[in-house]
Amino acid sequence: MNYIELKNMIFHARHGVLEQEKTVGNTFTVSLKLYLDLSVAGQSDHLNDTLNYAEVFEIVKKEMAIPSNLLEHVANRIIQAIKQVFPQIVKIQIRLAKIRPPVKGEMGEAAVGIEKNYELRIKN
Repeated sequence: MNYIELKNMIFHARHGVLEQEKTVGNTFTVSLKLYLDLSVAGQSDHLNDTLNYAEVFEIVKKEMAIPSNLLEHVANRIIQAIKQVFPQIVKIQIRLAKIRPPVKGEMGEAAVGIEKNYELRIKN
């Protein structure tokens, strides 16, 4: 299956349960795999036959600017917003990571990964 992958988009945002996270914020990374048919774009070489990843970036940026308690909530909002603009997507995988989360000790990141499949399933 064809996909477009956007890796390690970096944002400063205010997601988290702790008051400090809501006030000061933290650095987050978002990576996406967007599955769709790329065969027409592969032949035509026209942007309107695929999806514009600059537009996807702007959607993610907008959703990341809305504070949430949980990474799961942010990730689901991003998935819904992307699918609304790009209905031709048949599957979305997202990885959203909080860099150096506030824990008592060293941790590089805390992340969630969510996959949403929109492919039609035919029942027999």
